[in-house]
Amino acid sequence: MNSFGNIFRITLYGESHGKEIGVVVDGCPAGIPLSENDMLTDIERRKTGGYATSTRTESDIPEIRSGIYQGHTTGAPILVAFHNEDFNDEDYNFDGFFRPGHADYAAYKKYNGYNNPLGGGQFSGRMTLPLVAAGCIAKKLIPSIDISAQILPECMANVEKALENNDSAGGIVECRIRNLEAGIGEPLFDSLESLISHAIFSIPGVKAIEFGNGIASASMLGSEYNDCIVSSDGKTATNNCGGINGGISNGNEIVFRTYYHPTPSIAKKQKTFNFNSLKVEDLEIHGRHDTCFALRTPVIVEALVAIVLADLTLISKATRL
Repeated sequence: MNSFGNIFRITLYGESHGKEIGVVVDGCPAGIPLSENDMLTDIERRKTGGYATSTRTESDIPEIRSGIYQGHTTGAPILVAFHNEDFNDEDYNFDGFFRPGHADYAAYKKYNGYNNPLGGGQFSGRMTLPLVAAGCIAKKLIPSIDISAQILPECMANVEKALENNDSAGGIVECRIRNLEAGIGEPLFDSLESLISHAIFSIPGVKAIEFGNGIASASMLGSEYNDCIVSSDGKTATNNCGGINGGISNGNEIVFRTYYHPTPSIAKKQKTFNFNSLKVEDLEIHGRHDTCFALRTPVIVEALVAIVLADLTLISKATRL
């Protein structure tokens, strides 16, 4: 549904062209210093207006409405809201078409046509803004853990090509997690890999995730793949498993890559079915769209990892003597 987490739990609300969007964060311990200013740097990293991104211009100013007293968390749920200001509903009148590659048709069928499709509704990339805000809160709980993500440079050639041809491009974002102690993650369904993957797939456009050399491992021998331990602190000679064994952190650097499909809304004509004429016809999509949405997602990936690690750290503290 719209909630994620066990102890540190987030719930998203709102839609792309609605009055506002936001997040409710429950389970945050009391006494954590927190203000809107703590969120501004990460919010800026996600904003539009940069290279190959949408020209939609939102202030994205966070408003904390509950859960804070005298600059510290109170232990009550924290609500962070953002006003939607710069949207154009007319850009989403497609006269019988559902946009190829978007959730438009699937959502229409799921909600019997009662969903708000403008800007993609609750399936829009705009909904990642409150995720970044929640991630800023989560990072406060795990200050010693270093989480960094970046788009791989080799993706940029496709972005250039897409810009030249009124097309779009996908991308790969690599994330590295350092200083995470061994033993974080729960067996089976709440493994570290399971929960990170679950969270990362909330980002629109994600189609695959790979931990360590996960894909290459299918064609490797065990003698090539195994990460042999070289010291008493669990450090390994290689890191093919990406820092996770049995779904639990092993104390080495965690490495994973997130793969995004190209932005579905493109300026090029596409032949697709028109549900009014009942024919396959040309569709032209206008409006403001990212050429490569993946460019804006490293900070979102970091936020979601922080949310997962904050939750698992709280679980670990509750279950260890």
